[in-house]
Amino acid sequence: MKILQLLVFPLWGSGSGTYARKLSESLVKLGHDVAMIAPEHRELEGVKIYPIELPVKAAFTMHPEWPNSKRFSDLTDHQISEYYMVWLKKIVQVVEEYKPDVIHVHHASMLSWIASYIKSIYGINYVVSVHGTCIMNASIDLRYVSQTKLALDRAEFIVPVSGDTRSWMLKVLGRTLNRRSRVITGGIDLKVFPKKLDIRTIDDKFNMKGKRVVLFSGKLTKIKGVDYLIKAASKISAEIYIAGDGEERKNLEKLADKLDAKNVTFLGYFDKSDAETLRQLYARADVAVFPSVWDEPLGLVILESMAASTPVVASRKGGIPLAVKHGVNGYLVRARSSKEIADAVNKILNNPSLQKTMGENARRIAEEKFSWTLIAKNFVKLYDVAVDRAESSRTTRRLRRQQQKRELNRIEQEKSHLHTHNVELS
Repeated sequence: MKILQLLVFPLWGSGSGTYARKLSESLVKLGHDVAMIAPEHRELEGVKIYPIELPVKAAFTMHPEWPNSKRFSDLTDHQISEYYMVWLKKIVQVVEEYKPDVIHVHHASMLSWIASYIKSIYGINYVVSVHGTCIMNASIDLRYVSQTKLALDRAEFIVPVSGDTRSWMLKVLGRTLNRRSRVITGGIDLKVFPKKLDIRTIDDKFNMKGKRVVLFSGKLTKIKGVDYLIKAASKISAEIYIAGDGEERKNLEKLADKLDAKNVTFLGYFDKSDAETLRQLYARADVAVFPSVWDEPLGLVILESMAASTPVVASRKGGIPLAVKHGVNGYLVRARSSKEIADAVNKILNNPSLQKTMGENARRIAEEKFSWTLIAKNFVKLYDVAVDRAESSRTTRRLRRQQQKRELNRIEQEKSHLHTHNVELS
């Protein structure tokens, strides 16, 4: 099957980028032909990348590889139109060249509008993954609502990454979309997280030898709630390392200075070349903390921590409880509660046998429920249905017969033109 993926961001630096990247890699391993249109020039093994140059870099919240990007909600009407036209031209070009059997759109936003157009013209069905931040954008900017509703209503499947994300989508975009929705979470590539990782170099590199380590990894935005972890720092008997970058970093550094949180260290953003170092950090950590304050989908950084056999303390928000089971592989805490964060972290740190058991449970849950191979197979089932429906659709069959007829007419006209030209020359 030929699958075309569409993503508005680079393939590294965000949850949806990681999702699209790992899903594409897993689909290739299952024997499918996968192509991707994205603002990305780096290679992805087995996947054909069609890079796109954008008139403006935009994100729903922020993107660490685009520190000066605009928010989609801050774009002018003209910028939205210009952005749309650039994507439309590129997608049409790739559809003509690649001829996909199905299209997979990441984020319920502008690219889904174009997928709806492609369906009308080329008869290619599409599915849309809803990652969460696109719904946040639609909830604050009405310009993205009506076309997105229409596009989702024409999608074969809408795939929120958690049940909570689905509920949020239905609240913002309408409950009629429920019949098309199927929840498929993100996953984890367990092969890059062996059970025994060499972490000796990490101790030397970040001066961690002999220390108890608490780790946060992710974007430094307000909704991630990192300020509550910093506020809890004085009560946590360990070194706290913050891996990531974003618009809130300076404010968070000021907060740490103000609170004299000497056990807090900012490590900055880890790009593709630092992936192994980040995996070692997950494995080195005694506890990973994710204090989100919004109903986000299940963060892939949580699954990465679990794959590294690290207990997790996280807010009881959004899709997080899908992976973090209270008292089993970590603790769920009340959002915006520094006290609960500190209590939960210390409970794990002060009980080595509990830490070991929770770490083992975290790895087991990652293996049983969140492998990318399993997730890719679930998507293939949806793709198969989408392709079958396109082929059995009376409208699509008529559309494709008309396409073939127009193509034959074009060829005949070219032959006729060439014959006339040759006669004139003779």
